[in-house]
Amino acid sequence: MSASSVGNDCRIHSTAVVGDGVRIGDRVTVGPYAVLTGPLDIGDDCWIGAHTVLGAPPEINGHPHFSSYADVSDGFGVEIGPRTTIRELTAVHKGSERTTTIGADSFIMNRISVGHDCQLGHHTVAAPAVTFGGHVTLGDGCNMGMNSTIHQRRVMGSGAMVGMGGIATKDIPPFATVVGNPAVMHGANSVGMSRKGYSEADISLVTAAYSSGTLPQLDRLSTDTADAYTWWSALVTKPLLH
Repeated sequence: MSASSVGNDCRIHSTAVVGDGVRIGDRVTVGPYAVLTGPLDIGDDCWIGAHTVLGAPPEINGHPHFSSYADVSDGFGVEIGPRTTIRELTAVHKGSERTTTIGADSFIMNRISVGHDCQLGHHTVAAPAVTFGGHVTLGDGCNMGMNSTIHQRRVMGSGAMVGMGGIATKDIPPFATVVGNPAVMHGANSVGMSRKGYSEADISLVTAAYSSGTLPQLDRLSTDTADAYTWWSALVTKPLLH
């Protein structure tokens, strides 16, 4: 990939920098002074705020930094799913070992740092000033409160939430709410589960398990809910349960 590609009905401000290797889908808005460097793929119907930086080199001491914002740089790039909003002053860095991704229908608010090699699931919601350390992995439908942080290489299960100002240093189970510094289990994200259409039976089982400091029995959960735990369990190295 060399030259940039811009889809139909896009609105790209004249002060934005769009380098080679950037593919922009249809009906995308890019605000003033945004800097987009390739390889970078932005899906349809995205909204990219002013002074946003997508595709800068990984913040790794000693990692090569490119000399031109116009040319495609080596290594892994960034992929932004369709219908995602990325607000002003947010930075999303290239991957060093895998593509940095933000899933479809996500809402990434202002002044957020998405570190290198992060892979955020669909429907991610991140409030202002959230920090994602490098190599963080999120399942679908996660919610990060204002000024919260998730430590590098941690895994956050689907539907989980970190409360405002929380510092998550361990892997967060699906559908859990964690709070504090360091973050501790506060219980199930029952409101989030209900809004996303999970059954009352699953919500009750997850709530009871977290109240006793355990994981729910997967054979008692519906398939979709159990699958979220199977995915998370395959990736975790440092689980948070208490």
